Amino acid sequence: MLPRNAELWLPNLLVSRLARRPAVPETGIDIFFCVADHFEPARDGATLSLQRERVGRWVKGFPPLAERFRDADGRPPQHTFFYPAEEYHPDHLDEIGRLVHAGLAEVEIHLHHDNDTADGLRSKLEKFKECLAGHGLLCTDRLDGRLKYAFIHGNWALDNSRRDRRMCGVNNELAVLKETGCYADFTLPSAPNDTQTWTLNCIYYATDDPERPKSHDRGVPVTVGGRTSGDLLLIQGPLGLDWRSRKWGLLPRVENGSLHGVNPPTVNRFRLWIDAGVCVIGRPEWVFVKVYTHGCVEENAAVLLGPAMERFYEEINGRFNDGRRYRLHYVTAREMANLVRAAQAGERGDPNQFRDYELVRASR
Repeated sequence: MLPRNAELWLPNLLVSRLARRPAVPETGIDIFFCVADHFEPARDGATLSLQRERVGRWVKGFPPLAERFRDADGRPPQHTFFYPAEEYHPDHLDEIGRLVHAGLAEVEIHLHHDNDTADGLRSKLEKFKECLAGHGLLCTDRLDGRLKYAFIHGNWALDNSRRDRRMCGVNNELAVLKETGCYADFTLPSAPNDTQTWTLNCIYYATDDPERPKSHDRGVPVTVGGRTSGDLLLIQGPLGLDWRSRKWGLLPRVENGSLHGVNPPTVNRFRLWIDAGVCVIGRPEWVFVKVYTHGCVEENAAVLLGPAMERFYEEINGRFNDGRRYRLHYVTAREMANLVRAAQAGERGDPNQFRDYELVRASR
C-alpha cells in the first residue's frame, strides 16, 4: 500500500533519486538548519489562560536550551515563529518579542482562512503586517525599506490547493502575497496531505495563474546566476521515505520534516534531511534544511524544549559541525532566504556574511 496521496509526488521522488547528483567538493558542505513553527496559542479552542501558558513555556524554556549550543558561527539555535494572523493578541507577541530581541528567534506570518477573496486576503495580510511591525517584529528590504514577511499557509492550502478547495478560496494567492511583501513561502512539504506539490526538495519560483488553483505545483528552480522570476519564492523542506522506520515492518514511512511528540528529531532523521539535497542549483555544497512543528501543542513542546531536543543538538553539533566535512549554521527563515538569494547571485565565501544579504532584521 502506497502512502496517502503518493501519486502527487512519489513518481517525481523516484525519478529524482535516479538522477546523478553533483559532486560535493572536498571542502565540505554548509548546512543551514531552520525550524519553522506553526505557532498557534489558541489551537483547539484554548482559553486565554492556556494560551498564555503556552507562550510562556517557550519564553522561559527556549533560552536555557539554546544557550547551551553554538553553530559554526558561534550562533545559538534559532526558532522562527509563524504566528497566525487570525489569533492576534498583543501580549503574546510582546512576550515572543523577548526571544526575538534576545537574538534567538524571529516572527513571520501564518494564516488560516476559508472561502476568502483576493481583497479579503490582501486586507488580512496588510493589517497583520502592520501589527507585527508595530511590535518591531518584521524585516525590511535593504534597498527600499519596505516591510517584508515570510509566509506559511494554514492547513497547507496555499493557492487554494486542496482538492475540495476549502481552507483558502483564492486562486491568485501567490500574486497577492507578492503584492503585500512576501519574500518567501515556507509551507511545503505537506505530504501526505493532498496539497503536496509535484515539485519537491526544491527551492524555486512559481508564477501565479489566476484561472487555476495550485499554481506552485511546478516552477523554475533557483540557480546560481539565474534570474528572479514569477511571483513567489518557495523554500521547501525535505520530503522522502524513511526505510529505517517502517509501517508494519514493511513499508517505509514518509519523512516530511515534521517535529512532533511521537516523531522527535534524531540524528538519523537529520541525515535524511541533508540527503534530500535541497539547494540552489549550482551550489550543492550549501544544503538547506527547513523542518516544521506546531510548537504550542503540549506534547510537541515537551519534545522541543526537553531532553529529546538537547540530545538532538548535542548529536548534530558533534557529527555535523566538525569544520571540515560539515559546517552547521542555525538560521531563521529570513536568514535562509537571504542565503538563497546570495547563492543565486553567485556570492562565495563564508556564508555567515550573507545572513542579512537583502532582508534586514527589524530593530526596536
